[in-house]
Amino acid sequence: MKLMSSSPDTNSITLLQITDTHLFEPADGTLLSVNTHDSFRAVVDKIVESGDHFDAIVATGDISQDHSAFSYQRFEQGIRPLEKPCFWLPGNHDFKPSMGSVMPSEQIQPHEHVLLGDHWQMILLDSQVVGVPHGRMSDQQLTLLDNKLSEHSNRNTIVLLHHHPLLVGSAWLDQHTLKDAENFWNVIEKHNNVSAVLCGHVHQDMQVKRGHTTVIATPSTCVQFKPNSDDFALDNLSPGWRELTLHSDGTFETQVHRLSDGQFQPDFNSAGY
Repeated sequence: MKLMSSSPDTNSITLLQITDTHLFEPADGTLLSVNTHDSFRAVVDKIVESGDHFDAIVATGDISQDHSAFSYQRFEQGIRPLEKPCFWLPGNHDFKPSMGSVMPSEQIQPHEHVLLGDHWQMILLDSQVVGVPHGRMSDQQLTLLDNKLSEHSNRNTIVLLHHHPLLVGSAWLDQHTLKDAENFWNVIEKHNNVSAVLCGHVHQDMQVKRGHTTVIATPSTCVQFKPNSDDFALDNLSPGWRELTLHSDGTFETQVHRLSDGQFQPDFNSAGY
């Protein structure tokens, strides 16, 4: 698939990353005392209210918390006001048969490779290992990555996956990282065209360089994890999303946006989930 910019500046592509929505079938479903449907809806409303231009939505996993088909329908219905195509991938909490039950829809696209304008490409990878919180790249996924980087070696690339491929400095989260991550990095570093790796999973803002590649994680639309905490801990920052603008010269700009301070505070006494 090829996605062209609808901006007056047709040389750039702008993506919105929405991640870790943790939706439930019931509308009153909560994660650590946060109503995830309400916080997701508040994020979408804020994006619409902002009037900012973007070309597509990327959703980097943990869309559902309860595996129900209806939780994915909630997501599909929830993004309709954004009126742009959405590309998603599974996280450790997702159930792929239920994801498949609502795809493709008018907005949600099943593509694992997307050409972005004339200068970029996006590769969406599945790092899920069924039944466990950590991730791993299968040989098939590594081959997909390698092939697309070779096939479009003239394009700058953004790679998307759910699990963080670099440690974030929180011992409890880093147990659940992308295992055997060197296999992933060996493919990335065979090539010179991966500008950014975009992930979810860690419920916080992170930007770390590895070589010429920037690894970026993004706040959840519900609860936030406190950075640099060896034990499970929640942050008091509000739910958020990321804007990422890809320029024709291979550079990119990115910014995290959040709801107003104090919105959707979790139960800080929680010991985990």
